[in-house]
Amino acid sequence: MKIYIDGKYYDEKNARVSVLDHGLLYGDGVFEGIRAYNGRVFKLAEHIERLYASAKAILLAIPMTPREMTQAVLATCRRNKIRDGYVRLVVTRGVGSLGLNPYTCKGAGVIIIADKIQLYPAEMYQRGLDIITVPTARNLHSALNPAIKSLNYLNNIMAKIEAHNGGCEEAVMLNAAGYVAECTGDNLFIVKGNALYTPPLAAGALHGITRGVVMDLAREDGLAVSEPDLTRYDLFNADECFLTGSGAEIIAAVKIDGRVIGQGKPGPATGRLTEQYRALTKTTGEPIYP
Repeated sequence: MKIYIDGKYYDEKNARVSVLDHGLLYGDGVFEGIRAYNGRVFKLAEHIERLYASAKAILLAIPMTPREMTQAVLATCRRNKIRDGYVRLVVTRGVGSLGLNPYTCKGAGVIIIADKIQLYPAEMYQRGLDIITVPTARNLHSALNPAIKSLNYLNNIMAKIEAHNGGCEEAVMLNAAGYVAECTGDNLFIVKGNALYTPPLAAGALHGITRGVVMDLAREDGLAVSEPDLTRYDLFNADECFLTGSGAEIIAAVKIDGRVIGQGKPGPATGRLTEQYRALTKTTGEPIYP
């Protein structure tokens, strides 16, 4: 595997960053997780736009234009002969002093990794996930805005640990007001009748790229899509529940906090949206190989 670091490519064993990089020392940086399907990078423009928006929010100057970043992602995919895979795009604050001050950093670092990913075992997509609500609350907007896809994922990691300790793969995170925000790495949806609901961004949900795609597909499928505040009660009494994310794609949740959701298996709306999503990923995206 060839890894892009600041304009050069390195073998995996030789790909290194400084121990004084503030991305390592303080989680000071931003990232994107992007999928490639059938020789195309899916929703690359949207991911690049979100990367630069996250960087702007933390006053991180990326040393490349969006167009240059786009070309670097595609070139890294070509170097690794990717047709179906996963791209991790990372921008760190760069090398600086041991203090918190970001202005000691000489300039941002850019890392691009193009490889394979399997977030959940295939059988989990067939039977669905058991998930639980965990004590760790989603970050407050006034602390670290959840819209920023930063390198500091401790909020999500603590929730993931609590899910694991509870015998589950994934967790529901609530916000400080007790409303559903999202899962540790994915957005959350429920189906009730002919309606599809997902927590609003203001509740602490990430502005997910896959989230937006699924909402568009659901509207085309005839579902009424809305973003109300949701409670655990709403989840327990849903007809269907599923998670979305670039890594996870679409995966059903069939039990939440011991309550069986719907029929206890992936539901028909989840199935239709999954088929539509997979069809879309096979035919759209930025070509890797001109």
